Amino acid sequence: MTVYIDPPTWPGHGRMWSHLISDVSYDELHTFAEKLGVPPRAFERDHYDIPSHRYADVVAAGAVEVSSREVVRLLTGAGLRRPKGRTQRPSS
Repeated sequence: MTVYIDPPTWPGHGRMWSHLISDVSYDELHTFAEKLGVPPRAFERDHYDIPSHRYADVVAAGAVEVSSREVVRLLTGAGLRRPKGRTQRPSS
């Protein structure tokens, strides 16, 4: 299982956020997030939003650190990218 996380450089709600993704399946991503106690509400379209204070925990649990650009490349290459404004596919 390989999941990826970008640096916490995305502002929102008074915090900085990272994106946690899988390049294999949403099931793999959901399983990893569940093991870390990431709430389902943190899932948005094709990634989990991870607050900066959880970044080190996620990396320690096995997420591979990549750039934000690499996150998009990995999602697109795997056919898992869900841009804003598009109808969502099932969560599998």
